[in-house]
Amino acid sequence: MTDFAATRRAFHLPDGITYLDGNSLGPMPRHAADRVAAMMRDEWAGMLITGWNRAGWYDQPRRVGDRIARLIGAGEGQVVMGDTLSIKVFQALSAALALRPGRRVILSDSGNFPSDLYVAQGLARMTGAELRVVAPEDVAAAITPDLAVLMLTEVDYRTGRRHDMAGLTAAAQGAGALTVWDLAHSAGAVDVDLLGAGADFAVGCTYKYLNGGPGAPAFIWVNPRHADAAQPVLQGWMGHAAPFAFDPAYAPAPGIERMRVGTPPVIALAALEAALDVWEGVDMAALRARSVALTQAFIAGVRSACPEVVLASPGDPALRGSQVSLRHPQAYAVMQALIDRGVIGDFRAPDLLRFGFAPLFNGPDDVDRAVATLAAILREGSWDQPRFHQRAAVT
Repeated sequence: MTDFAATRRAFHLPDGITYLDGNSLGPMPRHAADRVAAMMRDEWAGMLITGWNRAGWYDQPRRVGDRIARLIGAGEGQVVMGDTLSIKVFQALSAALALRPGRRVILSDSGNFPSDLYVAQGLARMTGAELRVVAPEDVAAAITPDLAVLMLTEVDYRTGRRHDMAGLTAAAQGAGALTVWDLAHSAGAVDVDLLGAGADFAVGCTYKYLNGGPGAPAFIWVNPRHADAAQPVLQGWMGHAAPFAFDPAYAPAPGIERMRVGTPPVIALAALEAALDVWEGVDMAALRARSVALTQAFIAGVRSACPEVVLASPGDPALRGSQVSLRHPQAYAVMQALIDRGVIGDFRAPDLLRFGFAPLFNGPDDVDRAVATLAAILREGSWDQPRFHQRAAVT
């Protein structure tokens, strides 16, 4: 049985703060600072360049990838870390396109994270492919025989709507296409099962629900059936079959290793390793059950106490990730008022209040405080102050 009281104690959570923004940046695990300090003191300072072998820096992307694999329904030796999520999207999408010669259509939806669409737009321009973007509810109907790749983010970053990974993967593959899934708002929040769904490629970041810290490295997964055939356009020396032979001609490493690009961010990976320690012993089915319980309780509380807002997320938890979005015409001002009172969520234009529930550290008390604080702000009209109407950049 997963002890969520223990996992909560593993994080540094500032006093007086109810943190419901773990879907943008997870809080710091308490022992992350010590782990990074030890790496710098004992490994970088003490070992210098020999740390690549003695401290295992070179193998770190695979070692950490194996720990993430369990959380996303993947197997050992199928996930590798490094670089940013956009780079991993580019690698996965370019490799998938290359595996479907003669087909040039990439299908995505308007709920996808814009950066993923930017990557697809650039790759389409470079290769002569076509990017088709449809409404999320129209994806299944838009899967046609000319499709090369279906590229989707499983959980919508704005509303929390969750795609049917298994169903859409089967539909795309039935049309002869491959799938690329972005797990940025899935990994560490919902019960992902890549192998069970039969997906082809997946990518994700680690600074959100996995709590790896600001700018923590991304991961990429390739289904074993494609691992030795995938040819990413972005080829780096760490993905070479013999990187230290310094051969001027690229030869891909076997399996997932070919998806490595540049030198791994060792310090950032040390912080991520500390974060992944918190996941040891966490049952993903229990995590999902807690996520559903928290989000359902929040929705019920808001419906009862805050009639001024409109639910923007699916009411059915099977269709929703671990976040809840609410619509209000002054959403930015209301969110700033919430933050001012110690309840941290975030805002998405034009009118969304977004609350991410991270089961490892959020509990029923956080739900109750968030509902009560939102209700008080709306009742008092305390959000309707000039200082809250000045729009600012928010994450």
